[in-house]
Amino acid sequence: MSQYFEIHPENPQLRLIRQAIQIIDKGGIVAVPTDSCYALVCQLDDKNAVERLRRIRGVDDKHHLTLLCRDLSEIAQYAKIDNHQYRLLKATTPGPYTFILEATREVPRRLSHPARKTIGLRVPENPIMHALLAEREQPLLGTTLIMPGQEDALNDPEEIRDQLEKQIELVIDGGACSLDPTTVIDLTGSEPVLIRRGRGDLTPFAL
Repeated sequence: MSQYFEIHPENPQLRLIRQAIQIIDKGGIVAVPTDSCYALVCQLDDKNAVERLRRIRGVDDKHHLTLLCRDLSEIAQYAKIDNHQYRLLKATTPGPYTFILEATREVPRRLSHPARKTIGLRVPENPIMHALLAEREQPLLGTTLIMPGQEDALNDPEEIRDQLEKQIELVIDGGACSLDPTTVIDLTGSEPVLIRRGRGDLTPFAL
């Protein structure tokens, strides 16, 4: 049975944020609001939690999971970024974007794409998500909360609990989020490539 925390969407209660981090650090999976839709998050270095995350979503190792980072400097620890990429990231983070970039050696090999050695990264603009990342002081691994066979993300925290209470350890109720997922942009080539259109504006990428 998953726990259920009601956390203020603008002023997250530090006590509950720390309890959520304890659950994550013990290998738990948490449903958490972001600046796009709800996501499932876990430790990036917990193999069992990552495998459970993929099973819940129904995706294999070729599906990019996303490192949720506090800021642009943290992204640079986990991805190789040139000057052009840096300018694009600086103009659009934090925000509802996921970027596909070449992974550095800091990323566990099992988390990067097996053929391309790439990883998804983002800096979310959501007070609850930001509080978790700031308090934990390292990235979390996440994925959009879209269930297998569905096209739309789950957006109601009570519905999330009903569907996943036996599969995850915590649901954070931070109110309803956008129904739109992040916009996914591949920045590994000479020009940005749109992978998924979501909430993020495409104008900065001339797409």
